[in-house]
Amino acid sequence: MLKVGHVVTRPGRKLGDAPVDIPVPEELETVPGIPITSREVDFYSREYPLQRQEVEHAADMEWALSIGTEAMQEYGKEHDSTMEPFYALMNSSGDLEATGTPTGEDVTELIKFKARELGYLDVGMTAHDPRYIFQDRKSHVKYTHAVCLAMEQDFVETQSAPSMAAEHGHFGTYEIQSPLGLKMVDYIRSLGYQAQVHGPSHDAVAIPMFVAAGLGQLGANGQLLTPHAGARCRLQIVTTDAPITYDEPVDYGFHAFCQVCQVCVNRCPGRALMREKVWWRGVEKNKLIYKRCRPVMARYEGCAICMKVCPINKYSAKVVMEHYVQTGQVLGKGTHDLEGYTLHPESSEKYVYGYFGPGELPKFDTGFFDIPRGTREESTMDEYIKVIEGEDPVLKKPEDDEALFAFRDRLREVIKGEGGYRDPAMF
Repeated sequence: MLKVGHVVTRPGRKLGDAPVDIPVPEELETVPGIPITSREVDFYSREYPLQRQEVEHAADMEWALSIGTEAMQEYGKEHDSTMEPFYALMNSSGDLEATGTPTGEDVTELIKFKARELGYLDVGMTAHDPRYIFQDRKSHVKYTHAVCLAMEQDFVETQSAPSMAAEHGHFGTYEIQSPLGLKMVDYIRSLGYQAQVHGPSHDAVAIPMFVAAGLGQLGANGQLLTPHAGARCRLQIVTTDAPITYDEPVDYGFHAFCQVCQVCVNRCPGRALMREKVWWRGVEKNKLIYKRCRPVMARYEGCAICMKVCPINKYSAKVVMEHYVQTGQVLGKGTHDLEGYTLHPESSEKYVYGYFGPGELPKFDTGFFDIPRGTREESTMDEYIKVIEGEDPVLKKPEDDEALFAFRDRLREVIKGEGGYRDPAMF
């Protein structure tokens, strides 16, 4: 039996449930939250500001619309249609005036109670860190306090990943979460203060603020691991000018536990997760390799295998840590119960599918990972370079001109913002 270094107490899963005690073994203790070098975070946010995926990887966002299965594409349209009215309301929420009279008293507990009453799994308070705001959204965020809201997605649906049921669980949670975020804004306004909802249309990288608010730690899968549900949470932030008390980051033992566990790293179909931690933009983390993750996500029903096989997601932090204290072992590691998954045929039916148990991984050829790179402008240039590289030395001039004019027309379309992926969240 291992020595317990400290015990973390968190509210129960639902309002009214008894608090939960999570023992953290001494050998898994590191630091509260995640190790960061603040001056490096400052430098990167200033010199290399963060970009939304829809901007930095616009080319593959466009590509993904056509590469998913018919069911994936159809559901994507349905989801966008359902969400569009909420996006407009969320984007304008920060302009609404307060409806009540402020007392000046701290309203932290009132807001937390309301969030739990509405059905959020967990809630915490911190500063809305401007270093993590996306470059094209910096002028949009109005308030400095962040109410971090975690909404759990369905366990059974998630455990079927990759599948359309898991996609419904994923995006369906956004459809539940969005009106609740607007209700949180209305409640804070009733207290006499202003508020603005962010997410699922995010204006910033949310995970660092959830870590700062004590709601979890960054996992080896690149996702926030929460104590009750692992990475099976959809994140939402409400910023406000209301007087609140900030929570503190917590050491749940996850930062060290992930290095012992490694199940998500071992089971990733695209081999997109790094085994060792590195320092990236001032944060110590297991860096995800985007170009190896994205092709799997786009083709295989959103993938989410790294979420599905995480023992914290499957069993909860309390159960996993108690087992580790008793045995020194990672609960479920090496078993079909935790690690097995099935890949369904993707749209082309060209690539591998079937069941993969512990130690078994699908194999893809190099073409599988050849997806459009970067922005639409960068991808357009790449396409034309391929044309030039593949030219016949004796190509006739009219054919050469045709390729050049096609490149010009495509670039003109991109510059004007025509066609391609339209981010429905941005109005």
